[in-house]
Amino acid sequence: MNRLFGAKNKGPKPTLTGAISNVDTHVESIDVKLAKLNAELTTYQQRMAKIRDGPGKTAIKQKALKILQRRKMYESQREQLQQQSWNMEQADMMTSNLKNVMTTVDAMKSTNKTLKQQYGKIDIDKIERMQDEMQDLMEVGNDIQESMSRSYDVPEDVDEAELDAELEALGEEADYESTIGGSLGVEETPSFMRDEVPQFVDEPPEAGKVKEAAR
Repeated sequence: MNRLFGAKNKGPKPTLTGAISNVDTHVESIDVKLAKLNAELTTYQQRMAKIRDGPGKTAIKQKALKILQRRKMYESQREQLQQQSWNMEQADMMTSNLKNVMTTVDAMKSTNKTLKQQYGKIDIDKIERMQDEMQDLMEVGNDIQESMSRSYDVPEDVDEAELDAELEALGEEADYESTIGGSLGVEETPSFMRDEVPQFVDEPPEAGKVKEAAR
């Protein structure tokens, strides 16, 4: 069977990159041949310019025409090969772009799967309840702070007019006592200094010392 159909090729499969490289190499070899033909054609043209019309010039002209035909053939082959190379380069770019797209799609699928697994473990209702509890605790804390910082003012049921009258009465009492003491020539001890002796004092103060302290 192998003799009829040939043995199976076990070598590496051809790639677009390798095919493009082979075509470019062929194009370069054609360029070398074209350069050689152009040099020969230039030589024949120079010789024809120096020779008069005749059999010799005709023979050189025939050779130049053959070289010109070969040059056109090589130029046609080069154009075809360049077009093939361009087509393969486009196919290679499309293949590379497709690989990049597939890689991106695979990465997005993997990321999507991971996000689903992670977010699937989160209970939104628990988060909402936790937020509500935190808000309640903050409100309780604010109430506690407000209560602790409250100032102890005069009770609202106390009449300020009564306090003013009581203070004025105390002032009149002090003036009356000082007036009586001055008329008798005796400096009496003020009423607030004639209170009972505190228990922690062993003996009551003498009258003279009280007067000196009052001065």
